[in-house]
Order: sequence, then C-alpha cells, then structure tokens
Amino acid sequence: MPLYKTITVNPHTKVFIWKVEESYEDLSKGIELTEHCQNRVSGMKSEIHRRGFMSIRHLMAEAGYVDHDLFYDELGKPHLKNGSNISITHSFNFTAIILSDRKVGIDIEKRRDKILKIANKFTPLSEYHTVANEEALIRKLTIVWGAKESIYKMYAEPGLGFLQHINVTDFDFDDAETTAKVNFKGRESFYEMKFLEFEGFTCVYGWDNPKKAQN
Repeated sequence: MPLYKTITVNPHTKVFIWKVEESYEDLSKGIELTEHCQNRVSGMKSEIHRRGFMSIRHLMAEAGYVDHDLFYDELGKPHLKNGSNISITHSFNFTAIILSDRKVGIDIEKRRDKILKIANKFTPLSEYHTVANEEALIRKLTIVWGAKESIYKMYAEPGLGFLQHINVTDFDFDDAETTAKVNFKGRESFYEMKFLEFEGFTCVYGWDNPKKAQN
C-alpha cells in the first residue's frame, strides 16, 4: 500500500499523503463505506476519482479512523464525529488528509502552466514581478493557490473570495512556509501555512492562528 508520506506537524496535527497506484477493486478491500459515501463513489464517472476516494479511506485508517467516523455538513465540509478536525484533498494520483485539534486545511495541486492564465482571478500578479522565470512563477502561483484553497476549506463560509478576501504573505521557496490573513465581513483571521513539492505536485496545508487575531 503506497502511503507516500506522513508529516507530524506537532503533537496534535498530522498529514498523510497517498500515491494512488492500486486498482479500485484493491482499494475497496477491507473498506466499509457509509450509505452516503457508497452512493457518492458509485456516482463518480471518473475511475481516478473513485480510486482517490477509496485511498482517502486508507489514509483515515492510518490515522485510526473508519468511514463511519466521518460526516459532511450542508456545505460539504468533512467532519469527524469525535470533534477532531479533518481536511481532504485529491489531485490526479495523489490524495492527502490533515487531522488536528484545531481548524486545518490541505490542498494538493499538479503544477501546470495553465495557472498563469487564471492567476489574476485569485492573486494580484503585480506582486510577483521579481520572480526569476516562468517556471518559478508557476511554482509560486501554485503554492499561493493551494494556500488560498486550504484557507477556503477552513473558513467554509459562502462568499469568501480568493482575490478579494485572502492575502498570502510573500515567501521564499526554501522557507517552505508562509502566513496568510483573511479579511471578510469586517473580521480578520490569521493562518500559518506550510508547503512541499514532489513529483510535479505541490501540497499546501495550514491551520488557524486565533492568538494572533486577539493581539
């Protein structure tokens, strides 16, 4: 079973990444789905989506959970019945989850040049005039998108805009981390973000920083 990477962020926060190489049938072995999740996976037309869905159940098992421990709210956000926080992501042949006692979000993206065409819809491109070349710009934009996607999952409130409301602090690739701020409906909230790159993919994950908001 290709558990690709486990990251212990702190004693209360862990990341699990899976590289999807098995068939749907193999991934289904030993996994018992709730009726809701069985209906979801049965309705998926994409084989890689179905395999990704099942691989996430194996990631949950690595963390000591089964599908019956998971439920989704009216906005489609996943929750664990024991009150722990979970976030889930899937991109092509990689899936990942993050679990914590605080609000968390995670996103995996394949690095592709098409992000250049949509960049101005989620971040001010003028902020990146010092980036060395197009490859570096694609890397940076993918990290920024992943950070904003992760925060969007954490915030889980309709109307939150990537461009208008979420700001990601500029960063160096070598730091592998940054911070972010949301200013939405007169409220400010702050986030700590980390990122890693592997096999043409970028994974960004983070958690809220309520202490900073109180300062």
